[in-house]
Amino acid sequence: MENKPLSPDQISNLFGVLKARFDQNLGRHPGIDWGDIQTRLEASPQKLWSLSEMERTGGEPDVVGQDQTSGEYIFFDCSAETPSGRRNLCYDRQALDARKEHKPADSAMDMAAAMGIELLTEELYKQLQALGKFDTKTSSWLRTPPEIRKFGGAIFGDRRYDHVFIYHNGADSYYGVRGFRGVLRV
Repeated sequence: MENKPLSPDQISNLFGVLKARFDQNLGRHPGIDWGDIQTRLEASPQKLWSLSEMERTGGEPDVVGQDQTSGEYIFFDCSAETPSGRRNLCYDRQALDARKEHKPADSAMDMAAAMGIELLTEELYKQLQALGKFDTKTSSWLRTPPEIRKFGGAIFGDRRYDHVFIYHNGADSYYGVRGFRGVLRV
């Protein structure tokens, strides 16, 4: 993915989509004013580009909070299911390189880095799931602690039976219903 500046029309359209989503989901961000977010985004073209990539790949990004220390606004992918444009990916470059045949097109960690975002951690994934019911038919790779990754595994989460589960799988595995969700701080 090439990082090109957004045109004025693309920026206007993106702000329209983000503000509409913000207004439709006020419970995700109580006490946060859209005008403050837009001002911050207008001053950060790189972050705005990353949000456009989150949107383009089906993530439906939305503000889910504000870091009280840094003042940064926190965006998560809030699509009901794992973003459709980010599926069929193994976990990271090491796993992708280890596959000898039937390689997926990319890895979750590489794609996230190219988009300028990070994968949700287990803790952040549980925060997302507290806001609604996500991944009831899909699953999402999560940023895996090094002590797990060194054994060849990676973790992912989903919601089944009205409960959030965190599982493990080989980092080189990939499935049509597994993608990844990102976090962006602005």
